[in-house]
Amino acid sequence: MSPSTPYGIDVLAIGPHPDDVEIFCGGVMIVMADLGYRTGIVDLTRGELASQGTVVERAREAELAAKVMGLAFRSNLGLPDGFIDPAPNSPHLPIVVEAIRRHRPELLLIPWIEERHPDHVTAAALLTRAVFMAGLRKFATPGGEAPFSPRQTLHYEMRYRMTPSFIVDTSKAWERKARAIACHASQITRKDQTAATLISSALAIEAIEARDRHRGSEIGVRCGEALYGLQTMGLDDPLAHFRANPGSGAHAFETPR
Repeated sequence: MSPSTPYGIDVLAIGPHPDDVEIFCGGVMIVMADLGYRTGIVDLTRGELASQGTVVERAREAELAAKVMGLAFRSNLGLPDGFIDPAPNSPHLPIVVEAIRRHRPELLLIPWIEERHPDHVTAAALLTRAVFMAGLRKFATPGGEAPFSPRQTLHYEMRYRMTPSFIVDTSKAWERKARAIACHASQITRKDQTAATLISSALAIEAIEARDRHRGSEIGVRCGEALYGLQTMGLDDPLAHFRANPGSGAHAFETPR
C-alpha cells in the first residue's frame, strides 16, 4: 500500500447478493459496529435472478438491514447475477478493484472459496484476484483510484464448513442478526412451491442459528462466526491475548490434523 493512501472504512464485507453478508457474517459486522468501528457492505449483484422478489424490493430490504446492522454505508456494484466472471481479463475485475481502492478497508471480509452456490464460488475467486490487483500500481481502473491493500483480508464461512483461523463471539449480536436477515422478507418467505429456495425453506433460519451456535460452542460462548486468513497471524503478547480470550468452557472440538 502506498504510504500516501490512508485507510478509509474500518471493516468492509463484500457479498455476492444483497442478503449474503447478513446470513454469513452479519454477527461479526454488528459486533464491530458495537465496538465503534465504521463498517460497510458492498453487494456485487442486485440479485435479479432470485426466484422471489424484485430488484427494487431487494434494494429496499438491503437498506433496512443496513440500519439494523449499524452500517456506515452500503453500496451495490450491479454485476450480473448468475454471471459473475472471475477470469483474469474479466470486465468485472476493474469494477471490484475500484471499489476496494475507493473504500480502502483496513479489514476486508470476503466469501470462502468453496460453496454450493456457483455465484458464491465465482465471487470468492473474483474478490481474491481483485484484492491482489488493487495493490498493483500499474493496474488501471475507470476512476483512477490509487493502489491500495487492506491490512488484512479474511474469508467468512458460508454453507461449506472451513477450518477457521479464529471464531468471533457474536452472542450479543444474534438477535439483531436475525432481525437483519428478516428484513429480506422477499427471500425468506416461501410464497409457493414453484419459487422454492433454500433460504425460504422452513428450517432455514434455524439452520443458520444452529451453525452459529455450533461455532460458539467451540469457544465456549452462545454464538460465533468463523473467519479464515491465508496468512499466519502473529501475537505480540500471547499472555495478554489469552487473558482477554480465555477460551475455556468449549463444548465442541475439531479432530487434530
